[in-house]
Amino acid sequence: MSLTNSEPIHILSLGAGVQSSTLALMAACGEVTPMPLAAIFADTQAEPDSVYRWLDWLEKQLPFPVHRVTAGSLEADVLKPRITKDGRRYCRTTLPFYTVDNKTGQRGMIRMRSCTKDFKIRPLLKKAREIGGIKRGQKTIGVVQWIGISLDEITRAKPSRDAWCMTRWPLIEKRITRRKCLEWMQAKGFPEPPRSACYFCPFHSDAEWRRLRDEEAVQFEKAVQLEKAVQLERALSVNFKSTPYLHRSCVPLDQVDLRTDAEHGQLSLWQDECTGMCGV
Repeated sequence: MSLTNSEPIHILSLGAGVQSSTLALMAACGEVTPMPLAAIFADTQAEPDSVYRWLDWLEKQLPFPVHRVTAGSLEADVLKPRITKDGRRYCRTTLPFYTVDNKTGQRGMIRMRSCTKDFKIRPLLKKAREIGGIKRGQKTIGVVQWIGISLDEITRAKPSRDAWCMTRWPLIEKRITRRKCLEWMQAKGFPEPPRSACYFCPFHSDAEWRRLRDEEAVQFEKAVQLEKAVQLERALSVNFKSTPYLHRSCVPLDQVDLRTDAEHGQLSLWQDECTGMCGV
């Protein structure tokens, strides 16, 4: 579908997490206006099963369509072997793995990542351009993109880099926090959304790793096996001198101590560095 309007259309970026799901349902209830023309869910093909079940339910509650778009399998891209012209293996990862230098033992993190940009933002904007009938080189605003960032995460709110797109954060406008989202969902009688993120995301908190281990064991085991496969591939690469890990402790995922802070008798001082554009 392609539209050409004098007024920009409104499109919701749906991560299928707590905030964007609440925003979608608020729009459906007429509490945020105008009604979006559509929502777009960028599928990395690596969400836990609970997210896909939730999205199936959520679509049925909305008066506007949800377009599911994908740039392919992020998991397959992470595991894809890359070969130079002269036959040597080399590493180019899309994930922000934690690392341990094989010689010095120094810990680090891969900062050059592109998973969010390549598998979330690009396919989403491509679909938004299609729906909005955006022309090549267009400088006038044709799309207002709703993003479900809540008031408590306001530092994540960044304006659009595209001249044809204006970003809007309705939850911030209404001074709604993530907790208030959950309270609103409960008051309306809606079920609580799952946390949306790839099952192997290195930015998972220990609580999320525990949840996957205890509630979605298949995905947790897939994360364990992906980590092992990536470590093997990196060991064969000519340019990768560190061992990658999914957990910040740089311990194999199936060996990580995932006891709660209370069980450890200490407070959590860790702040995840995720920019949060995947699953709000």
